Amino acid sequence: MSEMADLATGLQHVGIPVKNMDDAVRFYKSLGFKETFRAAGHKGDGPVVFMKLKGLMVELYQRENTAGQPGAIDHIAIDVTDIAAAFDMVQKMEYPVLEKGICFLPFWQNGVRFFTICGPQGEQVEFSQIL
Repeated sequence: MSEMADLATGLQHVGIPVKNMDDAVRFYKSLGFKETFRAAGHKGDGPVVFMKLKGLMVELYQRENTAGQPGAIDHIAIDVTDIAAAFDMVQKMEYPVLEKGICFLPFWQNGVRFFTICGPQGEQVEFSQIL
């Protein structure tokens, strides 16, 4: 079986909760980011906007309870080539998976499959494969 380093291609995005999406998009655009994708929220949250500056992608999503809190970056996402293999690996390592399995969202052209684990300090690390 491959190691996780064989599946990972790099940092996919950093998830940042925001209270006002329009203000957040304007801010990141002023820094040179371009909007690359916009969708309705996940699990009843507000809108989601992906902004990209060269190789750096941020996922802005509207959420009242964590937005604006110090250190409110919610998660990092690692881009993987085989989400099922990555899921099998983290299960064998016995890291707590926060979803019941691999999830799907209709983001991007063909969707994205992902799951999230919880690290030792409570940090969230998402593994994500854009289809």
